[in-house]
Amino acid sequence: MAKTVRIGKTRIGKGCPLALVAGPCVIESRKACVALAGKLASWARDERVPLVFKASYDKANRSSHRSFRGPGLAGGLEILAEVREKFGLPVLTDVHSEAEVGPVSQVVDVIQVPAFLCRQTDLLTAAGESGRAVNVKKGQFLAPWDMENVVAKVASTGNRNILVTERGSFFGYNNLVADMRSLPLLRELGYPVVFDATHSVQLPGGAGDRSGGNWDMAPHLARAAVAVGCDALFIETHVSRAKALCDKDTIIELSALRRLWAVIRRIEEAVAG
Repeated sequence: MAKTVRIGKTRIGKGCPLALVAGPCVIESRKACVALAGKLASWARDERVPLVFKASYDKANRSSHRSFRGPGLAGGLEILAEVREKFGLPVLTDVHSEAEVGPVSQVVDVIQVPAFLCRQTDLLTAAGESGRAVNVKKGQFLAPWDMENVVAKVASTGNRNILVTERGSFFGYNNLVADMRSLPLLRELGYPVVFDATHSVQLPGGAGDRSGGNWDMAPHLARAAVAVGCDALFIETHVSRAKALCDKDTIIELSALRRLWAVIRRIEEAVAG
């Protein structure tokens, strides 16, 4: 049976309500990040959605050196700390090196290891040793069963608050495929499974100097994942998709996310029933 992971007041795992990890791809500015977090917090409170707010302070693996990366570690953590304190939301962000884990663990509730870095032993053990919950994204180049060794590296530190996220697998050039068989296979590892609906529709490098994507396919995959069985959905969102500075081809606008969640909840109830 999969473990239950506690993130602040939110519980993710078997028998718990479907959780949502949502927020912008990257912190574009303090004002924009805090405003979006406020809207998400208000909606989640009204609709009783178990919400974890996510945002990156640095997108270190962009396609081009010209891509917007965010405010950086120090400035980004100040903004995430404000979101956490002001709205009472648990916060998730990704790290890219062992040196970042210490300062990040002082601010956030969940440390995320990016898919491209999911086999970096030192990074995984540093994240585990932080004492924070750890979300590891399955590499686009890995099979679901390959994640057994990945989560074992985190668990070797004694930290069992682990989430495993499916975000699609490479399928030829500039394309990903979301294999729904991966979700039950990942669940066999014994940890809660998250499905990343927005990154699964990415076209890595497909727009030349940035990743393209099919944002309109993300709601379809989200619904399918809940029907197959997952413990949380990971959905990047923005108030205006066209104005997003990162991953504008894959994110779901906040208004659409609210409508989607109403459908998701009915699917969740049907599966549970």
